[in-house]
Amino acid sequence: MGEMIVLQAADGHRLSAYCASPTAPLVAPLVVLHEFFGLNSHIRNVADRYAALGYDVIVPGLFDRIEPGVNFDYSPEGIEGGRRMRAQVQPADSLLDTQAAIDHVKSRGKLGIIGYCWGGTLAFLSATRLAAVACSVGYYGSQIVDYLGEPLKAPLMLHFGDTDASIPLSDVERIRSAYPDIPVHIHPGRHGFNCDERANFVPESSAAALKLSLAFFAKHLT
Repeated sequence: MGEMIVLQAADGHRLSAYCASPTAPLVAPLVVLHEFFGLNSHIRNVADRYAALGYDVIVPGLFDRIEPGVNFDYSPEGIEGGRRMRAQVQPADSLLDTQAAIDHVKSRGKLGIIGYCWGGTLAFLSATRLAAVACSVGYYGSQIVDYLGEPLKAPLMLHFGDTDASIPLSDVERIRSAYPDIPVHIHPGRHGFNCDERANFVPESSAAALKLSLAFFAKHLT
């Protein structure tokens, strides 16, 4: 189990963050960027699992600028609430909050980013815009195609589902064409295939993506 702390972004905004200290020998610091469901039980479990593998994990609460502490479940009402909340958050503000999380743990070694859904897009933007990022991994970031052409500052890996209704494979091919040197993996499954609290969960795809992500982190963070 981790603990909640308070961070301060460069513009003075104060936000909550979930921290999970490594319960195995330290591998690297890791910033986890949540889905548009907020800092909910699932994303805290993700942080705990990475901590069990040796990562010093921090998850910034990216909705705090709109409503501190808000999070959603995976019901239809939760999905609608998450979409509505995300629409109120400016990407530049989310990156300020991500940088605050980076700054909190970056002294502990080469730092990685991993993000899911909305956080997957922010993981991409972290690799193109933010400082002190050694590498970044994004899962099913549906808005990445809106930022194609931004030069990468850090190595990047991306994961997508082959039947994701919100990210057509034509968009994935556009990403591959724009960044031919980055690893882009397509797994069996729909949007959210990595989330074990959703009906879309695909255990085999989740395990395969995790294995690839851990190898990527081992290459760039150790």
